Formats: sequence, structure tokens, C-alpha cells
Amino acid sequence: MEFPFDVDALFAERITTVDQHLRPSGRRGAGFATTHRVDHQQQLMRIIDEMGRASAKAQNLPTPITSASRMQTNRHVLYILKDSEAKTAGKGVIIGFLKVGYKKLFVLDRHGAHNEVEPLCVLDFYIHESLQRHGYGKELFHYMLQQERVEPHKLAVDRPSEKLLCFLRKHYNLCDTIPQVNNFVIFQGFFSHHHAPVRKLPQKRHEGEIKPYSSSDREFLKEEVEPPWPFNQSRSLTRSSSLGNSPVRGCLKPFLNEQELLKNLRLCPPHSTAHLLMNGEPGDPASQRRRTSSLNRAENSH
Repeated sequence: MEFPFDVDALFAERITTVDQHLRPSGRRGAGFATTHRVDHQQQLMRIIDEMGRASAKAQNLPTPITSASRMQTNRHVLYILKDSEAKTAGKGVIIGFLKVGYKKLFVLDRHGAHNEVEPLCVLDFYIHESLQRHGYGKELFHYMLQQERVEPHKLAVDRPSEKLLCFLRKHYNLCDTIPQVNNFVIFQGFFSHHHAPVRKLPQKRHEGEIKPYSSSDREFLKEEVEPPWPFNQSRSLTRSSSLGNSPVRGCLKPFLNEQELLKNLRLCPPHSTAHLLMNGEPGDPASQRRRTSSLNRAENSH
């Protein structure tokens, strides 16, 4: 990829590392004096933006995932590969770039358990179309592994293209993937010699630990004592059927007077208490009057 400015003056090394501060590694001294820093940073931002657009186009992405503004807001690292030998009016060319960064992920292992990990992730990888299959991608990727001190099977790859999967399979024998529910791809060996913490659901508590009720409260809910008849006919007595509420008892209906009580008793099935109240006790005046009235009716009939 060609640019209208001197790439060699911006990048002192064949492979240059750029962090979120947009300061190329290896550039020191008079060649990167204060008077030239603003110009150099603008040039660097242009290189990053144009490479990001070219990568998005090659991967059929709607928007670039690599840009100077994204670099400034994320703790990612760019490895930029240049070619000083292929001179274009003495300015050099950019071959490609590789973007990596550490991310917290939840990934599944072979047993389907969720693991919270923070691996180094391959976020974007691009070699110019005219320079592919010349070993530049392998050179750039190998340099990154050495600098980051990581093994290939320990990487997580964000939405890899088919070309990238073929590249990893060819050069690093990364064939067997572990299926995930997110956009990242990990390979067999990712969890080797690494015991990631497994996210487990809390165990269910025993019935005896259910709050806010104590055991006596629960027994009370199971075995409710009804009031004596006829007060159990009152509809004002309510119970709570939800686990989260305490049982609530409404006020009982006021006591009935004698006439209303007798009226209700006549409408109800015979009951021992009702029989006594209807007929009265042997010595009760009301019962005596009822017996006298019965005898009079009997005599008149004769």
C-alpha cells in the first residue's frame, strides 16, 4: 500500500508496534523531533485508517474495525509491516498489519462449562492483496507471537475469515475448534495447562433455609385452625396463598343477635348445637312454652 509521504521516515523498523498513544516504536532522535511529531502523527493516523478500510473491504465488513480513533479508545496494539526495498519514489510501502489486544471473555470448554478468561485476541489481520502468499503474513504473525510471548493455540480469534482459518491451519496446525456462542474462535489446547475459573450457579438451598418463615411459620401455613361453627361461615376470614406474604386474617363478623342466629340455624342442617338451641334446655322457659303449646294443640284435636 503506497502513500504520498515517506514511510521510512515514519517507521524506523521493518515491523513497528503502535499502541493507543499512536507513537511508533523505535523512532527516536532528530528524525522524530518535536517540530515533526504533529505531521508524523497525522501520517500515522492516515495509514491506520486506510489499512482499516482495506481490511474491511477484503472481509466484506460494512464498517472498518480498525481506525485511528478506535486505537485511541482501546488498549490494542498494532503490528505494522513495511517494505523498504520496494521503493516507490524512495518512500517505501506498507505491506500489512496485525491488531491484537487482551479481552475478558466467557468461553465454553469441551464439557460445555462457562469459563471467564482474558486471552490475547487476534482482532484484525490484513496483508495487501498484491503481496499475499509471499510469506509476509507468516513473518508478521510470528513476530507478534514472539513479542507477546504467547503460543498460537492460546489465542482467541475474533470473527476469522476463511483465509485466516486456512492460514492458522497451514502454519500452526490449528484445526480443531471448540464451538462458542460468541464471535470468537478458540482451538483445541486453549485450556491446556490453564485452569480458568468456572462460573457455577449457586446451589439450591434446603427447605429448612427458606426465609423469612421459620419452621413453625410453615407448619402454621400447612395446618390452619378453623374457628368454631357458625363463625367459620364468615367470608371475612382470608388466607394468603403466596410464598412471599404472611398469612393475614381478617376481622371476624360481629356476633349475631338471638333472632338472626335462630333464623340462620333453621336454614342449616341439623347439628347437635343447633338442636339444643332450637329446643332449649329442659328447664329453659322457652322450651317450657313450646311444650305447653304442643299439649294444648293435642287436647284441642281430641
